Amino acid sequence: MNLAFISHEDCRLHQMGAHHVEVPERLHAITDRLIAAGLEMLLSHYDAPKATREQLVRVHHPSYVDALFEAAPTAEDVLVWLDGDTAMNQGTLDAALRAAGAAAYAVDLVMGERHHAAFCAVRPPGHHAERQAAMGFCFFNNVAVGAAHAMAEHGIERIAIVDFDVHHGNGTEDIVAGDERVLFCSSFQHPFYPGTGADSQAPNVLNIPLPARTDGAAFRSAVEMHWLPRLEAFAPQLLMISAGFDGHAEDDMAHFNLREPDYAWITKQLHDLAERHAGGRIVSCLEGGYNLSALGRSVAVHLDELIGHG
Repeated sequence: MNLAFISHEDCRLHQMGAHHVEVPERLHAITDRLIAAGLEMLLSHYDAPKATREQLVRVHHPSYVDALFEAAPTAEDVLVWLDGDTAMNQGTLDAALRAAGAAAYAVDLVMGERHHAAFCAVRPPGHHAERQAAMGFCFFNNVAVGAAHAMAEHGIERIAIVDFDVHHGNGTEDIVAGDERVLFCSSFQHPFYPGTGADSQAPNVLNIPLPARTDGAAFRSAVEMHWLPRLEAFAPQLLMISAGFDGHAEDDMAHFNLREPDYAWITKQLHDLAERHAGGRIVSCLEGGYNLSALGRSVAVHLDELIGHG
């Protein structure tokens, strides 16, 4: 069973201005690196469908979904700003619908017979999108849409969402906090944007706030101490990953010092866990990562681990 790779050309049409860091070139960098690393031939490519309204309103308030559709510009060269760093252009709505739809489709694929794991190479990212708010480059919460789809359509009763982006997955926590079917684990630099997560109280949320300049050894130690025992006890039937690579030492968006071997290590831990409890089923969704070279290299080792342990 090989790895499903889900993307769509619409995801490259979303742009937020000439100097914004969340750019279409992120997807080009990933594709180029996978080709250079010889991984491209090991992937099965799929076009991401658009998320349906039914899929979206499982995790977002209907009035919020309506508001995004109404805000979307139809003219070229028009930007509609939803917060200080999150804007919609003519291509944003379709891109966001494809990104959320990719997560749900990935769940369908890994719940079938052909693929043990799937990676959604999509943008915009999703983990900052709250139930009723866009923020942090995010519009729809892709991983939450996928998780809700897994529970509603495939009868999954225990799903783990692991977020190793350098920023707290506040949107995902806002959506799943208190839902005992979901275990949400997030590691992030603190104090840092968006300033949440350090004092979370929900029993199904396990956050690891880490200081600036955290390196791979400290990150691995925290994961081994906090996440892995809780995930093992939870025994998820499906594992989903918010895969943010902006904690890389070369990424200027934060102040962590992680490297490719650290992303390979966490991927192996999670895939081994999924093999023990979930038939190896993993859905990974791209979140952050803004240094193009570091992003491409980090995604390559992430996928190499998923492929190598399939």
